[in-house]
Amino acid sequence: MDAKRALKDIQAGRPAPVYLCYGPEKYKMREFIQVLTDFMIEPEHKEFAVSKYDLGETRLSTVLEDAETLPFMVPKKLVIAKNALFFTGAKESNKVEHHLDLLTDYLKAPAEHAIIVFTVDADKLDERKKIVKALKDREAAVPFLSLSAEELQQWVALQAKQLGFSFTEEAANQLILYTGGNLQSLSAEIEKISLYVGVGAEASVTIIDQLVSRSTEQNVFILIEDIVNVRLERAFVILEELLKQREEPIKIAALIARQFRIMLQVKELSKQGYSQQQMASQIGLHPYAVKIAEGQARKYDAQKLCTIMSQLADLDFQMKTGKIDKVLGLELFLLKLAA
Repeated sequence: MDAKRALKDIQAGRPAPVYLCYGPEKYKMREFIQVLTDFMIEPEHKEFAVSKYDLGETRLSTVLEDAETLPFMVPKKLVIAKNALFFTGAKESNKVEHHLDLLTDYLKAPAEHAIIVFTVDADKLDERKKIVKALKDREAAVPFLSLSAEELQQWVALQAKQLGFSFTEEAANQLILYTGGNLQSLSAEIEKISLYVGVGAEASVTIIDQLVSRSTEQNVFILIEDIVNVRLERAFVILEELLKQREEPIKIAALIARQFRIMLQVKELSKQGYSQQQMASQIGLHPYAVKIAEGQARKYDAQKLCTIMSQLADLDFQMKTGKIDKVLGLELFLLKLAA
């Protein structure tokens, strides 16, 4: 079951007795749980009606016992259990023992006064497990996948509209690029921008540059985007900023190499007919980052990308052995790349 359908059922007063929330998009997952909480539990009841567990430290049996126990002073209870790694193929490092047959038995006759929400930070579930199949058959497994590039742009426009302002198309893309498509970061930055521009205004690229902070990884990502599009002056401004922040040139070179490696992977997967969403899952990136990398990769053929990777390996060796000044070596590489 997808999240939209699950929310419709909840709002219609037909919640499932158990939900298994999984996927990389934690922001949407938290939003879903918050909506479920608001619809099922009165604000004055939350202290007694909502209980939370970490399955890395607590046995599954404890969670189920809580769900089966009659609520105290409230009509319904919500039991939230995070880190439910036993639904995936991941190896659990903790020593807590979970008996999944107890959950199988619980599903046969779930408590009418309780809703259990399991959460796990994993892209996929282990569908070989009987309990996963049982939850999927009951349509209790709800995936929270990363938004596609188009969905992300629509989401940003909607969030801005709800706050009474708008973005230029270029500004919206710039904001997504600067935050890496992370919804939590996007939400915080959009709220900050709304306070700055005011109701009815339009946020521009200049405002994004002024207000939105960027990580080293995002700065390198943008630097390469500028180099690929022959915006040398801006690229070297970003490099200068990174060096002023005392970022190690060897680290910057490694991040540049990582981005070109991604470009090569995207180019090869694209030839095999993979969609952006499939490539994102295969490489372990956000779909928007794949979209940008795919656009960057079009500027080079596969052989050229392999040559650049070789040049970066050589630069790394020269930097580490002191055969070239680190900053000078990085600047010469970028000039050669732009040429």
